[in-house]
Amino acid sequence: MARYIGPTSKIARKFREPIFGPDKALEKKNYPPGQHGATKKRAKQSEYAVQLNEKQKVKYMYGILERQFAKIFDRASRKSGITGENLLQLIELRLDNVIYRLGVAPTRMAARQIVSHRHVTVNGKVVNIPSYTCKSGDVIAIRERSKTLEVITTHAPSHGSRHAWLEWDRASMTGKILNVPSRDQIPESIKEQLIVELYSK
Repeated sequence: MARYIGPTSKIARKFREPIFGPDKALEKKNYPPGQHGATKKRAKQSEYAVQLNEKQKVKYMYGILERQFAKIFDRASRKSGITGENLLQLIELRLDNVIYRLGVAPTRMAARQIVSHRHVTVNGKVVNIPSYTCKSGDVIAIRERSKTLEVITTHAPSHGSRHAWLEWDRASMTGKILNVPSRDQIPESIKEQLIVELYSK
């Protein structure tokens, strides 16, 4: 399936946020990319532009394409509760993001590759679909034959998970989803209400 594989620093500078993780280029050049990025006066953005930018930012952050994102929003809008919070919860429960949150991979792109290469099991079964939606109580583990891979042993945390909704055991290379993350357990700077307003037009 298609995915964004272009320059990440350029996108981070566009949004002026380290959406792909710590970025030295963004720290040095905290202004939009392009020949006139540092000097060009930015016109005031319309309400629609602000909402669209927020959606684009989340798509880049989690590595989701447009059609996939629209489907996730549709699922979120059908669930009971706050649509914006439902949207972020469904995105957070994607398997590639769970692997990233457990600390097994340094970035979501790396986590996606680990899943695609069949290094991960969910409840004992190999799952190689990064967009697979996990549930509360699911046990995510690294396959036995993959536990010695350098890319995994280098980044897998030696202690428990940094996130309260996840549990990690280094000895068995196994993680567990304790509960669906609440909004305050999602650290990214996302204004989900803008996305809801965009899709409500």
